[in-house]
Amino acid sequence: MNYTQHALSAAFPRMTADELQELRDSIASAGVQTPITIFEGQVLDGWNRYQAALDVGMPCPTVQLADTDPVDFVRAQNATRRHMTDAQKAMAITAIYRWRPVGMNQHSGSALSAETPKSAKQLAEIAGVGVRSIGQAKAVQTNAVPEVRSAVQSGEIGLPKAAAIAKMPPAQQAAAIHKPLPKSQPAKREKAQDVAVREVPTSPESECGPDADELAAQEAAERADRLAFQKLLDADDALATSFAEVKRLNAEVSILTLARDGAMRRANEAILLVKKRDRHIAKLIKELAALQREAT
Repeated sequence: MNYTQHALSAAFPRMTADELQELRDSIASAGVQTPITIFEGQVLDGWNRYQAALDVGMPCPTVQLADTDPVDFVRAQNATRRHMTDAQKAMAITAIYRWRPVGMNQHSGSALSAETPKSAKQLAEIAGVGVRSIGQAKAVQTNAVPEVRSAVQSGEIGLPKAAAIAKMPPAQQAAAIHKPLPKSQPAKREKAQDVAVREVPTSPESECGPDADELAAQEAAERADRLAFQKLLDADDALATSFAEVKRLNAEVSILTLARDGAMRRANEAILLVKKRDRHIAKLIKELAALQREAT
């Protein structure tokens, strides 16, 4: 039987091409060791295993989801994925708590129970990210076209850019993924060294928050912090100079971090390539030994 991927499973990033190839090689030699989980006739957990098994023509055992909340289940199954970015975590958590079973009232809980919708703060605690990231993820989930949501989920772009793209007309969004966003003009009486850029989602509120009071409180707190710090900068030239130096150093750190991350990615790719070649060499050695036995 052929299965499709359940929406709760699709909320989490897929394996990279190299990771999927390594999984194919493992399944080709040892088979699928852990059954995939089926819910509502779709793959709730194990989509990558299922796809890899199909690719190499191996059977894939299945089990039906037991009497368990599917949202809690997918959260638990993906809790150990260490390489997810904060943006991917925020997108995944907001997506699974927006999901509703077939036939369930859209204003009721997020799963099979009668659980009340969760606020942005609660979702941030579940995902282990900031409330602002949840707000941006909600804006992307609500207003962005599928291409933009996929770009965030794959790590191609971050949430701030995606949230800005989500404010554009839908017909323009996909093309904006690979373009730099125009710089926003500073508001009146705000200087270039403003320490915080406020990004409040303009999308309609969804069932899981934040609500109007939370957004208003967040905006008021950010505005107060900005004004207080600006007064300090205006009153103290030494402090303003120090802050400018901090900004410069932060920019250098960002550049070095990007360089480090790129080097780590290249190193990981090299390791995967070496492993793949080692497996190929081992296979050739076995074939050579078999030919030698036949020859004797």
